[in-house]
Amino acid sequence: MGRAHAIALHSAAAAFGADYAVECATLADATPERAREAAQALGFAAGTTDWRALVADPNIDVVDICTPNYLHADMALAAIAAGKHVYCEKPLALDLQQSRAIVAAARRAKVCNVIGFNYICNPMLQVAREMIAAGELGEVVGFRGSYLEDYMGDPAVPYSWRCQRKLAGSGALADLGSHLINMARFLLGPIARVSANLQTVHVQRVDRASGERRPVENEDMVQALVEFSSGICGTMEISRIATGYKCGLAVEIHGTRGTLLYDQERMNELKFYSTADTAGRRGFRTILAGPEHGDYAAFCPAPGHGLGINDLKVIEVRNLIRAIRTRTDASPDFAEGLSVQQVMSAMELAAAQRGWVEVEPVA
Repeated sequence: MGRAHAIALHSAAAAFGADYAVECATLADATPERAREAAQALGFAAGTTDWRALVADPNIDVVDICTPNYLHADMALAAIAAGKHVYCEKPLALDLQQSRAIVAAARRAKVCNVIGFNYICNPMLQVAREMIAAGELGEVVGFRGSYLEDYMGDPAVPYSWRCQRKLAGSGALADLGSHLINMARFLLGPIARVSANLQTVHVQRVDRASGERRPVENEDMVQALVEFSSGICGTMEISRIATGYKCGLAVEIHGTRGTLLYDQERMNELKFYSTADTAGRRGFRTILAGPEHGDYAAFCPAPGHGLGINDLKVIEVRNLIRAIRTRTDASPDFAEGLSVQQVMSAMELAAAQRGWVEVEPVA
């Protein structure tokens, strides 16, 4: 993720113009050797092992956080206290308490902030939201979403920080579900109520350092029912052990006059079915990404050539720099990270209580 952010930081000016140029000053890593090598490889002027000194440096304007989840809160709060703008990967923090503290501090300090929900920066998701808002699907009556990957599908995958509550927080829910929840909110608005089931399938994994089997402290899979504030109901399925899936983030929006399908593994396409088509000629058709679709044109002048995941990170960086330059709110920001955390926490509580739980709104 650090490499993806570095690529985006260096690419923003090439895609969006000189106003978005940034200077990559200092990179922090765990050891002097890693910091030095990473700084050289990723185009930073210097490397350090002292992230607190980096945050306090008066010559640095923006702090970019690409660390394991447990460090997000300490780093973000320190950066905000130093008056820095902050770009932080998701999830915002380990839990609701930390997320609330970060959002409150950012509001008090009036610093710009962006959270790494890069998938909704895709121009095709912008098109989908515009089509829904314009009524092209008629009345929306249902949602189905999933985020399936298999990076921990093999029981032989070793124990890591991702398996510990104190380092990762929740498991598949924080790592993958946060993106799905954000995308659902982006397309259909706030989620009001949830019911969920969380399951840890591979309950132990081998610690490479000790050779011992250690308990996995968070979930591999989530199945959830959701009800949006609008009354629309839907389902979510999240898994980090779904063999064969690499980035299986997909959503369906069902309406009375049409349906939209989006699959992140085919991120330059949007499938659309419309009942307005002539009877006997109906079927899903493909809307192919092209320069007429928002930010796509900044990368390529021709349709069909396609954007990639790193391009979405470039758009994310542009959003932050634009907000800093214009002194406006960036999107998606830390408040969105808190809203997503509210939903995740409600899902965990619903699973524990075996029932429906109201999602606490963000003030």
